[in-house]
Amino acid sequence: MASLVIKWIIVVLSFVNAGYMAYDGTRALVTGDYLRPSSGEYAGQLGPWTKVVTKIGIDPMSTLMKSIFVFFGLAGIFVTVCFVLNISWSWKAMLVFNICSSWNLFFGTASSVVQIILLVILKFIS
Repeated sequence: MASLVIKWIIVVLSFVNAGYMAYDGTRALVTGDYLRPSSGEYAGQLGPWTKVVTKIGIDPMSTLMKSIFVFFGLAGIFVTVCFVLNISWSWKAMLVFNICSSWNLFFGTASSVVQIILLVILKFIS
């Protein structure tokens, strides 16, 4: 029973995280900009991922980067569906997805860290 609860917490967090990435990327492609905090310390700023992609030569505001957001979000949704269906490789894919999406502040980071912890716990109790 505990493993089922843990699994569904992971699934919900993953759908929200991946869905947000797909939405934010799609919105950025349509409107020209990502969602940004409107107040607080980080008002108007994007996350630290912009520094990483800039260093590797990708403009954070480019169509390429916005498309990567959409693709990564949709890939996360796909992996989550596979996890729900208990496909053999999906646990590892969920772990990799969450490690890779931990840079997406703020909810994304918290969600990914919680999912990584729960995935490890799930592996040990299953």
